[in-house]
Amino acid sequence: MCFSCCCPPAISALFYLWVRSGFSKGSVAGALTFFPPDPPLYKFQRVDKNGEVLDEADDGDDANMNTDMAENAEEEQKEGDDYDDNDDESDLGTFEINTDSSHTTRKNGEQMTTEQKKLREAQQQQQREAASQDPIVAMTERSSKLRQRAKRRARMDRADAENGVTYRFVPDLVMLGNLPSFNGTIHPMKIGPQKRTGAYVAALLYKLPPNDCCPTTKTILYSHGNATDVGAMAGLQCLIAKNLKCHVLVYDYSGYGESGGIPMEKNTYRDVKMVYEWVVNNVTKHESNVVLYGQSVGSGPSCYLASRRANVGGLVLHSPFTSGMRVLTPSRALACLDIFPNIDRIKKVKCPVFIIHGKRDAEVSFEHGLALQMAVPEDCRRDPWWVPDKGHNDIVDGPGIVEYIQRLNRFVRSLDD
Repeated sequence: MCFSCCCPPAISALFYLWVRSGFSKGSVAGALTFFPPDPPLYKFQRVDKNGEVLDEADDGDDANMNTDMAENAEEEQKEGDDYDDNDDESDLGTFEINTDSSHTTRKNGEQMTTEQKKLREAQQQQQREAASQDPIVAMTERSSKLRQRAKRRARMDRADAENGVTYRFVPDLVMLGNLPSFNGTIHPMKIGPQKRTGAYVAALLYKLPPNDCCPTTKTILYSHGNATDVGAMAGLQCLIAKNLKCHVLVYDYSGYGESGGIPMEKNTYRDVKMVYEWVVNNVTKHESNVVLYGQSVGSGPSCYLASRRANVGGLVLHSPFTSGMRVLTPSRALACLDIFPNIDRIKKVKCPVFIIHGKRDAEVSFEHGLALQMAVPEDCRRDPWWVPDKGHNDIVDGPGIVEYIQRLNRFVRSLDD
């Protein structure tokens, strides 16, 4: 049966993807929800045990893509498809901190060359051309490329972990400009592997100098918004760590930046669980010293984790939504495709909650913030910040950064009262 004659192209594309994926809600939600910056706004420069810089690995190379696609069927028969799009969440049923964590980390920049700038421009042109294609072709090609990228990245990250490869953080200063100063250290790393997918998650730890730390020093675990990555967030993280006198760990979701895996709702839960475990074992030693921070789509994994960890120190929700589908429509007719049910999970948190939302938010209505504030258990509810004349992405822009830091600092300090 042909649906293109009676359905808009985008709807036909989503239906085709849904059927092709075995009626997976995660596949449809992923196509609608996750848009990693391409190319990323940073790179991890790989360094061997002797301090020598390794050749840059390009996991988007067309030759590698063709080879991988040819080998894909045989490979999946041999080892199973760890990158499938099904909605299995058996590994998310329980959550215990593993104090003998086997998660490995790999660590620790330079301006873009003329050749790299030309490559970026060519990639952007390719994206524009792809966007003008038939939606079914564009969507299915994107899905295929993400799967192949995940497989290549997993093999490379696994080999790097075995060989003791570390990292240097190289932000895209052409796009981002100079970053604020920070008197601590910035540790690039990859945390993993995921037990189910084998993926490693790219992260940056902004760590205070030892003299600035005390037993109650907090670590903010920052889950960023959509269409951004840890490179784009670098300036804000420097300011937060420096002015709040806390450590900050920001990570990229599966399929974003230097992280492996595929961007899907369930994978964001796996990501935040794994990173949280690493933070508790390697930085804070106590869950009460971890403050979860979720911006926009990051409110999903943050609410998920806060609803399951009774001892977490605090939760900050920045421009959050009540659920993914409710952003599109208040109707529950499509509830079967809903993701990130924050409005249900926020009722189960047991830590102080601070909500920030712009009153002129045109992407996620201000009413989402209001509804979440009312759903927070009364003993966990803290005064929100409803920001006048600000929208979804500009709350920390310009002079607003000063009040933002002051209010965030006030909330973090109150956690020890």
